[in-house]
Amino acid sequence: MAQDVIISARDVVVGFGDRLIINGLDLDVYRGEVLGVVGGSGTGKSVLTRCIIGLVPKRAGKIHVFGQDLDEADDDGHRAIERRWGVLFQHGALFSSLTVKQNIQVPLREYLKLSEPLMDEIARLKIAMVGLRPDAADKYPSELSGGMIKRAALARALALDPEIVFLDEPTSGLDPIGAGEFDTLIRTLRDTLGLTVYMVTHDLDSLARICDRIAALAEGKVIATGTMADMVRHPHPWLRSYFGGERARSAGIKG
Repeated sequence: MAQDVIISARDVVVGFGDRLIINGLDLDVYRGEVLGVVGGSGTGKSVLTRCIIGLVPKRAGKIHVFGQDLDEADDDGHRAIERRWGVLFQHGALFSSLTVKQNIQVPLREYLKLSEPLMDEIARLKIAMVGLRPDAADKYPSELSGGMIKRAALARALALDPEIVFLDEPTSGLDPIGAGEFDTLIRTLRDTLGLTVYMVTHDLDSLARICDRIAALAEGKVIATGTMADMVRHPHPWLRSYFGGERARSAGIKG
C-alpha cells in the first residue's frame, strides 16, 4: 500500500550569496514516521528545516506540506498550515523573560483566542506530557537544566496539537542517559499522538533507536534514504565513514 507523503520537496535550491547550500534536493516525508536527517557540517540539514517552515527563502523548487504548495498559499493558508506543525529549535530557543508556562502559551496566544484558565490548563497538560514536574510551570529557562529546557521547548512545540514536529538536534548537549530518555519520549509521543517526526540529528544512538528511516544530505542533495541497514550498506564515502566508523560501532551499529 502506498505511503501517505506529508512533506514533499522537489528540486529545492537554497543559497546565501554566491554559495549554494542546497542544490536540486528531493525528499519525501511519510505520515507517522520518525525521519532522521543527517549530514556533515554545512550540508544544509538545519537550512532545509528552516526552508520547509518558511524561515529561509528558497531560490527554486517546490515544497508541499499536507498536499499544499507553500508558494501558492495565501497568508491565511500559511497560518492554517503552521498551526499543524510544531518546532523544537536547537538549544530550545525559549524566551528567557518568560516562565515555562508562558513559553508554552506563546503559540496559543498567537493562533487562538482562549481564556486564561484554559491556557493555563493546556500548559499544565503539555508540561505533564513531556515528563516535567508541575512546579516547572513557574520556572524561568535560567532555572532549568539542559534536559528540562529541551522538554519545555518540546511542550511548546506540542501546544497546538500538531501533526508534524520538527526537531533540530534535540539531544545535543544532553548526557547519554538524558538523551536516551528524550529519545524514548519522542518515540512514545509519536506512537500515542500519531505524530510525524522530522528530526535533524548527528546522534547515532538516536538514529538507531527511534528512526524509521534516515535521509542523508551531501553535495547539496539527499544522497540516500532508507533504514539504518540501508545506510550501513550504502557505498557513498561519507556514509561509509559515518555509519561504519568507531563511533557507529560503539553505538552497536553493525555493517
